[in-house]
Formats: sequence, C-alpha cells, structure tokens
Amino acid sequence: MLVHARCAFFLRTVKDLKHGASGVETTDLGRLGGRGYGVATIGMKLASAEWTAVALALIILGFLAATQSEVVLMRTVPLSELYLIIIALEALIVLTYAYSIGEGLEPRDWTGGALIFAGLAIVSH
Repeated sequence: MLVHARCAFFLRTVKDLKHGASGVETTDLGRLGGRGYGVATIGMKLASAEWTAVALALIILGFLAATQSEVVLMRTVPLSELYLIIIALEALIVLTYAYSIGEGLEPRDWTGGALIFAGLAIVSH
C-alpha cells in the first residue's frame, strides 16, 4: 500500500511538472529530486537481491521524478546549490534506509554523512 501511495504521488507530481503547474515551491522540487534518487536507490537495493516489478517501478519512478524536478529547478536555481540540496537529501534517505533494513552503519558511514551535511551548511551560508 505504501509503495502504491508513493508511486501515485510521484506520478501526480511529475504530471504537474510536465504541464507547468504553478504553485510548486522550489523547496518541494528539491525534496522531490532528492527523494527520487533515494527511491531509485531503494529500488536498486531490492533489485540486487531479485529483479521484481516493484524494484523496477521504484527505479523508473525515482529517476523520472528526480530528472523532471531537476529540469524545472535548473531554470531558477543555480546548479551548485541544487546539487548540494539533492546530495544531502539523497544521503539522508539512503543512510536511513540502510539502517532500517539492518545494514549496520559503521562510524565511518556516520562520519561521511555528517561531513556531507557539514559541507552543505558551510556553502549555504
């Protein structure tokens, strides 16, 4: 059910982006891009165990959402800022997912994640 709701959200959002829907916030698009990459990564992790329709759908929908949101964002947001936001969100989603499926995170992993967020904080001010 959760996968179905996520897929419906991505499809609706991508449809709105293609038709130039107004009222879509820049931060929402940035979050969608980061979440898209995160969802695609989860799909790839599922596919690494076994190719299923769910894994393929997550990969396709994730990359579609990420690509479409980035194309729209590149019209107004500098590329350097855009990728910092997306990388930080993707790192957070992927590290959280890895922890939630029992893939223990080593101190090195936590340190890497912290450095990503520290770098984002440094360059965003």
